Amino acid sequence: MLIGLGQGCGICLRRSPFKKGTKKTVQHSERPGKCSVRAGLRRLVEESDDMEVIGEAADGKDAIHKVHKYTPDVAVIDISMPGMDGLEVVSQLRSFYPKLSMIILTMYEEEQYVVRAIEAGAMGYITKRSAPEQLLKAIRKVHAGFRYLTDEAAELLALRVARGADSRSPLDNLSMRELQVLRRLAMGHTNREIAESYHISIKTVDTYRSRLLKKLNLRNNAELSHFAIQNRLIKL
Repeated sequence: MLIGLGQGCGICLRRSPFKKGTKKTVQHSERPGKCSVRAGLRRLVEESDDMEVIGEAADGKDAIHKVHKYTPDVAVIDISMPGMDGLEVVSQLRSFYPKLSMIILTMYEEEQYVVRAIEAGAMGYITKRSAPEQLLKAIRKVHAGFRYLTDEAAELLALRVARGADSRSPLDNLSMRELQVLRRLAMGHTNREIAESYHISIKTVDTYRSRLLKKLNLRNNAELSHFAIQNRLIKL
């Protein structure tokens, strides 16, 4: 299995061929700085009796490279990885490996992200808050061919289906990166901070901001923030 976690973190996993009680082979590359989320999830997997950690991915492109290299059974991918975002990674991997089971790991619980994850080809959707309790169960379930959603994600998806096609909102016209930049701007982050988070240039962030204002028919960051709050992209 492969786990690609955002902000320079990731873990590659696959089914361990060893029986219970046998020492697992663990391969991972340490990177500068700490990633408590990665470390905690890695410990969970290492302590299981049927999975093996075999590597890490620094970003979206690296995650795709590691999948090609290790051909894992399951991929758990952070939605907010630097560079290529997690949903784009899922979409590309789906074209290469139609049978690969993928789980999106995210901090977002909003409907937009759940719907986009499933549409991109993810079989599972769990939040970082729930990951310690649900990660192993989610991995085993998607590996068996079933979907795994948190209760909140399942309810949001059901509500979206119940409302039908007429429920489309202006958010549906935004790309995943535009949605991420919108959320960051609404939270008061500067263009420089956003650029550093996603490993893109400040000029590119400004381009995304201009697109957002045009697509949403808004005038400034204050209106972007108000729009994000109204659409439950951020909380007060």
